[in-house]
Amino acid sequence: MLGQEQARGRSARAGRFFSYRQNMTIGVSLFLIAAGAILKFAVTASVAGIDLQVVGVILMIVGGVGLVLGLVLTFTRDRGAPPPSGY
Repeated sequence: MLGQEQARGRSARAGRFFSYRQNMTIGVSLFLIAAGAILKFAVTASVAGIDLQVVGVILMIVGGVGLVLGLVLTFTRDRGAPPPSGY
């Protein structure tokens, strides 16, 4: 019995951690898209050796890919067995 309770506790913690990572993936992706859009469309400064508009486009692309991956992982993850009726 004790082994099953420990396994259930680990499984619940793993599920919360996985959910947290997915939420962070989506949040970071949105942040990258926003930062890239700011660099692309709002910043007019120039830095020697770096084209800030290109950096903005790269950030938006990386953010878009991360957002798609985060959403795919969120909606295709196996939900597993429902919790026991006592919860």
